Amino acid sequence: MGGDMPIKVERICCIGAGYVGGPTMSVIAKNCPEIEVTVVDLDKSRIDHWNDNNLSKLPIFEPGLDQVIQECRNRNLFFTTDIESSISNADIVFLSVNTPTKVRGIGAGRASDLKWIEASARQVASFAKGHTIVVEKSTIPVRTAETIKIILNSSNKIKNSNNELKTFSVLSNPEFLSEGRAISDLEDPDRVLIGGDDPEAINCLAGIYEKWINSEKILKTNLWSSELSKLAANAFLAQRISSINTFSSLCEKTGADISEVSTAIGMDKRIGSKFLNSGPGFGGSCFKKDLLNLIYIANFYKLPLVADYWEKVLEINLWQQNRIVEKIVENLFGTLSYKKLAVFGFSFKSNTNDTRESPAIKICQDLIKEGANLSIYDPKVSKKQICKDLQIDPGTNKNVEGGTWNLSKSIYEAVKDSLGIVVLTEWEEFKFIDWEKIAELTEYPIWLFDTRNICNKEEAIKNNINVWNIGSNY
Repeated sequence: MGGDMPIKVERICCIGAGYVGGPTMSVIAKNCPEIEVTVVDLDKSRIDHWNDNNLSKLPIFEPGLDQVIQECRNRNLFFTTDIESSISNADIVFLSVNTPTKVRGIGAGRASDLKWIEASARQVASFAKGHTIVVEKSTIPVRTAETIKIILNSSNKIKNSNNELKTFSVLSNPEFLSEGRAISDLEDPDRVLIGGDDPEAINCLAGIYEKWINSEKILKTNLWSSELSKLAANAFLAQRISSINTFSSLCEKTGADISEVSTAIGMDKRIGSKFLNSGPGFGGSCFKKDLLNLIYIANFYKLPLVADYWEKVLEINLWQQNRIVEKIVENLFGTLSYKKLAVFGFSFKSNTNDTRESPAIKICQDLIKEGANLSIYDPKVSKKQICKDLQIDPGTNKNVEGGTWNLSKSIYEAVKDSLGIVVLTEWEEFKFIDWEKIAELTEYPIWLFDTRNICNKEEAIKNNINVWNIGSNY
């Protein structure tokens, strides 16, 4: 493991208390008790949730996060809205703010909106003192560091109260977290990537991670390689999901079983078994956004074939969601009007309450447009969040022919009087459903549409439940 750090770090500030900033800083605080770590955010409500004594009210759900918060909060981990003093006291400032896709102007629908990155850089330029290491943690387009450098260097002639010039080193340190296992990914990562052109700053940040991560896992690159590696990693993972989903449709037509095909493919050492589970498509905060940004960059640099290639990965993802809705309508006699469907799962994956770009959003919206009345159950997603995502208040019609939705508190409340069950998230409890009880609560004929291949289909069939799942002839 690493030795002494070349630059003494006593205080770290992270701008952004979201899915990346909160867990990452918590794990750093846990493993570096000698460093004071402060997470700042303009959203007072979010900060209040991070500071709530009731750990079930943390703004995000990640297995193990509550224990880390309990151990470190108010010891050397703090959450505050006081951005000025947090930056001015920090030796290292992490930028971990949202970088959504632009909705207007040049690059709308493709390019990343860097307004929060720029705003954060300006705050650092204004409030920092002495020498500060600034670390890009957000997922950003390649060469964003150039913009950050320009903003920071505009203030490098300003002296602080000790008559010292402000100076900055900019590093790229992208996150490679899988939601639902972020804490374990932070404690034992596949790699830590640090890009920059200041060796002393790079070694300083590496020294922090070396407190608990073997130095062999820490990869040091230039800034641009680090920034692009994050986009490339997400693009490759998204491509694997779209690729296996194309084979799921072939399996249904030919009599093959996608689970068996995935197992056979995954045993090839050159391919590996990860991200080969067929399902309703990829979601989350990064995959779609990063693919769109990659497409924009490729077109910007006049690489249309590259852009078209990654565009197809996105198209396959949307096609899979449309295909699921078509299968549900087809098996329920061509119409969903006034039919109740139970929806199991709304988050984009299990063990998280994150719904950003969840496949469940579009699938549920389309089912409602077809006239279905949905009873949605998810163990972690709130009614407020589902309302926001569906853009339909519960119990109201979107249009004359449109259906409705309501939130259920359990699997069995959701299925009462339903004609169909749609499994959209792979929560563990969906593996252990009492299908005999389900059969008693539902209408007949009842259909199970398992888009995650997670349910006990043999037990469902034994209880006279019709089954359709992705990638097989059930």
